[in-house]
Amino acid sequence: MKLPRRQFLRLAAGVAALPALPRVASALDYPTRPVHWIVAVAPGGGNDIFARLMAQWLSERFNQTFIVENRPGAGNNLGTEMVAKASPDGYTLLLASSNNASNAALYEHLNFDFIRDIAPVAGIARTTLVMVINPSLPAKTIPEFVAYAKANPGMVNMASSGVGSIGQLAGELFKMMAGVNMMHVPYRGNGPVLEALLAGEVGVAFPSLASAIEYIKSGKLRGLAVTSGTRSDAMPELPSIGEFIPGYELSTWYGVGVPMGTPVEIIDKLNKEINAGLADPKLTAQFAGLGDVPMPMTPLEFGKLVAVDTEKLTKVVKFAGIKLQ
Repeated sequence: MKLPRRQFLRLAAGVAALPALPRVASALDYPTRPVHWIVAVAPGGGNDIFARLMAQWLSERFNQTFIVENRPGAGNNLGTEMVAKASPDGYTLLLASSNNASNAALYEHLNFDFIRDIAPVAGIARTTLVMVINPSLPAKTIPEFVAYAKANPGMVNMASSGVGSIGQLAGELFKMMAGVNMMHVPYRGNGPVLEALLAGEVGVAFPSLASAIEYIKSGKLRGLAVTSGTRSDAMPELPSIGEFIPGYELSTWYGVGVPMGTPVEIIDKLNKEINAGLADPKLTAQFAGLGDVPMPMTPLEFGKLVAVDTEKLTKVVKFAGIKLQ
């Protein structure tokens, strides 16, 4: 018997939808077993603490265990690759960070593409950096610093916690947008950077505001501006660099990603509960104690942040000629 075309199309559509039914049901029941959250750095750092705080929150909200697993190595790339190749079922999460955006530009041969292989879920927190100088430099504002650097090209040493670090990238972005020439001096970590700055071995650096704020308050270092798009509540008297150099903005950030192909229903469930945590006063107070600001976002907004920073940092890396293998 030949079916009418309209009836045939309805039957075909119904049959095509059948395989999706178990998947949707599984997403609605999610999670039914422990979820593994991969943190691509060693235990103890700020990003590791963020993951553990949020994992505890999600464990309570979902009544299921969220297990934080540290998989450091290759500048965050080892853990990221592990998640990129995991099953897209919502049971493997990644603590994504601004390092993922910069690594796309810094490493020429990765076994994954972060934007293509990791689906954005939610933002967690943002950390502003601060442009600080040794008080011996004759500058108290960004315009005065730019004028001094232009009058003394290559004479101002800029410290960072390592080649390709966010501190270097913030400085290179400043150099690119302000049109100044500074000499980059890499150190092994943020602590040695501040020590060198205090000792006058270098003139300027871009550490996290949390690590430098007490030195600024005591007058041992001079804070010129924060790197975020707006002023920081922690030190509102400091302007943002963007107030003098329009368009300048660079912060470290943390968020959540999952393997591409993870059901949207699972992504939405995770996003809803993560954003609920970022609105909880107890949890936000813990974040504030780490010097960070909650960053609630939709998956689309977080994906846009990743894309924008990846494009921006790619330009910075090319400008500075930075290469990592």
